[in-house]
Amino acid sequence: MSETDYIIVGAGSSGAVLAARLSEDPKVTVTLVEAGRRERNILLNMPIAFPLVMMGGSRYNWSYTGEPEPFANNRCIRQPRGKALGGSSMINGMLYARGNARDYDEWRQLGLEGWSWEDVLPYFKRSENHWGEADAFHAKGGPLTTTKHLPDNQLFPRFMAAVAKLGYKRQVDHHGPDQEGWGSPDINIHRGKRASTAARFLYPAMKRPNLTVLTQAHATRVEVQDGRAVALHYRQAGQDKVVRASREIILSGGAYNTPQLLLLSGIGPADHLAEHGIAVVHDLPGVGQNLQDHPSIAMITGAQRQATLNPELRFDRLALSVLQWLATGRGRIANMPVTANGWIKTYSKGEGPDLERPDVQYLLQPTTIFARPWFPGIRKPAPDAVAMACVLLRPESRGWVKLASADPFAPPRILNNVLGTENDRAFFRRVVRQVREIWATAPLSDVLTTQIAPSPQAQSDAEIDAWVREATNTALHPVGSCAMGTGPMAVCDAQLRVRGLQGLRIADASVMPSIVGGNTNAACIMIGEKAADLIRG
Repeated sequence: MSETDYIIVGAGSSGAVLAARLSEDPKVTVTLVEAGRRERNILLNMPIAFPLVMMGGSRYNWSYTGEPEPFANNRCIRQPRGKALGGSSMINGMLYARGNARDYDEWRQLGLEGWSWEDVLPYFKRSENHWGEADAFHAKGGPLTTTKHLPDNQLFPRFMAAVAKLGYKRQVDHHGPDQEGWGSPDINIHRGKRASTAARFLYPAMKRPNLTVLTQAHATRVEVQDGRAVALHYRQAGQDKVVRASREIILSGGAYNTPQLLLLSGIGPADHLAEHGIAVVHDLPGVGQNLQDHPSIAMITGAQRQATLNPELRFDRLALSVLQWLATGRGRIANMPVTANGWIKTYSKGEGPDLERPDVQYLLQPTTIFARPWFPGIRKPAPDAVAMACVLLRPESRGWVKLASADPFAPPRILNNVLGTENDRAFFRRVVRQVREIWATAPLSDVLTTQIAPSPQAQSDAEIDAWVREATNTALHPVGSCAMGTGPMAVCDAQLRVRGLQGLRIADASVMPSIVGGNTNAACIMIGEKAADLIRG
């Protein structure tokens, strides 16, 4: 048994930031507890390889699988999560997105003081080392490098000309005064390598004597005495150990592991705890509820080879690109397999509600998940195709996280309820037709061939719905399962304190009351930044 001022459970997108910031004060001691380890696999640093590590092995990935989805043909959707210092920032797509300003103003309107856009913008800027000039929306000199994706010279210009012809806006900076429009994405890559929160925040902080980082240490429960969280129990190298907190314990395990640990600790819905024979320490019905994620489909169309990534995946060219990347940190390997990004409204003017903000995020990719290295006469390339990821930004459907058993090493049960409402289903009908219109517009259409998914025969609402049920996954942005709020289902208050207990906070994606309109990694970093200030007072 040991003692420290602060215990942080989970070294992911929020926890690594929080550990770095709290340990800036030499007067306090901080212990960071992580089930994974410090990973050095070269693929984790290689930006173009992110699809491989996202679906990679169990060494650095929890590799969860969800429950049968009742509105998606009872398919079980894969739910990878990072298991390493850096958490899911070690395996994600590195795309930097804050969401829409209105998302945070809605949090404030729920009664969450200190979470409006005006309140959180300084924390986004605190982290940032932006590719452009510092201004009202951006900052230079922060630890988190944000670079501008370098688009290809074949597909991107044709695509941008096509959407301009259709009347869409071009957007150079999606994080300035206006989010809406098409452009190239911002990505977290530093000198050609993945800019994870481990690399950019935690590793430099680990030199401090007041920060202890425990790896391969699997948290099993939080100990509560007289209404106060006092210690964390964990297993490391086959031994059960305990570390005590003189000040606070902060859970940063993410939207799946944080509610799981609370439930294992007897904190959660009393009836669910009773199902697994866990003594109720604190009846908190919202734990594990309100789970949200971004449902996503990938529309695929055939294309001429020069418009795809396949020429660069020829083995000899790919080998030279890897050597260039190793030597200089530049080239195709240092970039994402994404060429255009758009925050768009699915209703055209006069054809539906006047949306106040974009409701879809599109990601145009010059390849598909089937891409692979190839060489003439030895191995054929994957079919020449491009894909459009289509992401529902504000789903109405809500899911849950529950225990499978009282075993702390058993994966949690996860249900997203994707496509659970008619509005969510109607959204994807609009998306399919919107993307088809773009596909059919020159000069983009000049390099595209036959639509693959969905097939051209899927035209009616019922036919599109049938394809969407089979094609929908999630964008792997789970949030909300321990939400901040003021009502009876709230798990945390606006100070991130677990309601009804002392000495226990949560700082990760699970506290979001509603999902933000974009990739969630940047918002998790912001939460880690803000949590540090809340804890320090």
